[in-house]
Amino acid sequence: MSQSVHNFGAGPSVLPASVLARAQHEFLNFADTGMSILEVSHRSAPFDRTIRQAEANARALLAIPDNYSILFLQGGATTQFAAVWYNLMAARVIRERFPPGASPIPVDYLVTGTWSKKAAQEAAHLGASVNIVFDAAKSAATHHTYTGIPPRSEWQFSGPDGRDAAYVYYCDNETVHGVEWDHVPTVHPDTILVCDMSSNIMSRPVDVSKFGIVYAGAQKNMGPAGVTFVVIRNDLLAHADPSTFTPFPIMLDYQVAQANNSLYNTPPTFAIYMCGLVYDWIQEQGGVAGMAEQSRAKCALLNTALARSRLYLCPVAEPYRSRMNVVINLTQPDLEETFLKGAQALGMLQLKGHRSVGGIRVSLYNALPLESVRTLVDYMTEFEAEHLGSQ
Repeated sequence: MSQSVHNFGAGPSVLPASVLARAQHEFLNFADTGMSILEVSHRSAPFDRTIRQAEANARALLAIPDNYSILFLQGGATTQFAAVWYNLMAARVIRERFPPGASPIPVDYLVTGTWSKKAAQEAAHLGASVNIVFDAAKSAATHHTYTGIPPRSEWQFSGPDGRDAAYVYYCDNETVHGVEWDHVPTVHPDTILVCDMSSNIMSRPVDVSKFGIVYAGAQKNMGPAGVTFVVIRNDLLAHADPSTFTPFPIMLDYQVAQANNSLYNTPPTFAIYMCGLVYDWIQEQGGVAGMAEQSRAKCALLNTALARSRLYLCPVAEPYRSRMNVVINLTQPDLEETFLKGAQALGMLQLKGHRSVGGIRVSLYNALPLESVRTLVDYMTEFEAEHLGSQ
């Protein structure tokens, strides 16, 4: 489909055109109620069907086992930095029956960029005994930058493969620095693995059974901003005795959310509805496997252009180069603003890199058409020829 605007935003990001058209068509008359989805009660039968169908479709798309619960929460993925620690520490205290005054239980963080670093900082802020397994910005193997993942020999877990930690945490794809894991890190079989998949969920198959918790802000590959998707293994849903663990806000309690079908309070109904439409669209595209195939095609097109260029370079090591957020620097930085202005004039929007790192960032989320990548690559080629010529 031809289009005049190409949205490369890192989030909120592009949504499928057919999903937007369907939402527009249903906007004034949701499920034959004569009301907009914005007006329908979250306790109504039509919305109950909507959230249950969204849950069922997400479970099918990600092959989520029956012993896991799906939650649609508020507060963005950043709120999960705290919720993960509160809930998993409570579960560990109950499981191990730690007495009051026992030594703090460590939590292990693998730091590959801005978001995993922020998650570790939040846990420390709450009083956690945080162990940094590695920080890529402090490793010579990654040139003391967030451009890859240090070798396993540098990792320092709490106990063998994190056995002594309440959980091991990592971010699968760092949207700011463009670093993405090419594998699931191996941890001790008894260790709870937690993963922030905000920017690459549903872009490739994942074995959910390897994780205790997976979560994602919806505004990259699932829908609009406003709802956070959380998957948690049911044995980790637990309340701690206030005498042995600090009470925490009820809105961060996964067990409360699960017991109330994500309806403890008024949820972001429109965002959940939109996620349901996106899940339908993903199924039509061949499911998560279909999304992975489309992702490969988009990445191959862009990476081929980068490989032959004298002007554009990606600082991230190829094995860990994100399929979702490709960070690009110009060998002549003074041309960056000219490049961005030219791209915008041609309808290629939101290509500016994150404010903390600068440069260019090309986000290749599920809903971005291959045509948009072709348009960008053509522009990159023409811009380079114009400004570098045959030098």
